[in-house]
Amino acid sequence: MNEPRPIVVANFKAHKNWFEMESWIDEVASKCAEFKGTIIFCPSSPFLASAHLSLATHHSSLKLGAQDISKFEQGSYTGEISASQVAKICQYAIVGHSERRKYFGETDSDVIQKVGFLINNSITPILCVSDLKQLDSYVKEGKTIVENAPKIIFVYEPPSAISADGAYRPEDPQVADQNAGEIGKILNKKVVTLYGGSINPQNVQPFFSKENIAGGLISQACLDAETFLQLISKSA
Repeated sequence: MNEPRPIVVANFKAHKNWFEMESWIDEVASKCAEFKGTIIFCPSSPFLASAHLSLATHHSSLKLGAQDISKFEQGSYTGEISASQVAKICQYAIVGHSERRKYFGETDSDVIQKVGFLINNSITPILCVSDLKQLDSYVKEGKTIVENAPKIIFVYEPPSAISADGAYRPEDPQVADQNAGEIGKILNKKVVTLYGGSINPQNVQPFFSKENIAGGLISQACLDAETFLQLISKSA
């Protein structure tokens, strides 16, 4: 895992139309050239191809990721987007987000299958872990995640810290650091782990300065380009 740190993943969820997304790319790409870390942005699936072309036009260092992929490969699965379909335009994909579990009934087995498809298509999984018991379940379900752990970016993402109402409820940075460190211990591997949940420009530095936290998964604070750029400027 050679991505320069901090690794900052912007997850737009179901926000923005393409014109708003294009404006965000224009502003961030033009102002983050001096950033020494890695920025991965994940727009909604309909915008992936256009975002890929926009990055090429800007000659930008920004990386592109999908917010999710299907638990199926190509076939008769209406509405699904398989890993192989985005492999030529995305370098990363988020999987296992707690919202996928909460709203769409995603299971541990589904997530493990998705990780396997991503690895097979040379896409780096950004694997969300809500708690350490969930990681234990991944380990017990099969070897996919353990064997490929060095190729995965893990995100410690406690559901209590995920903002759905505009309020920030971050976990204590020290607790987040301890739990992030436990991920590598459980897997018995050296892994890259981010923290996700209510990070903003005011609290980013205490999280990113911790030993076991290599960056963050950002949602609410990424929606406004200026706020996101402030977060980037304070993250080192």
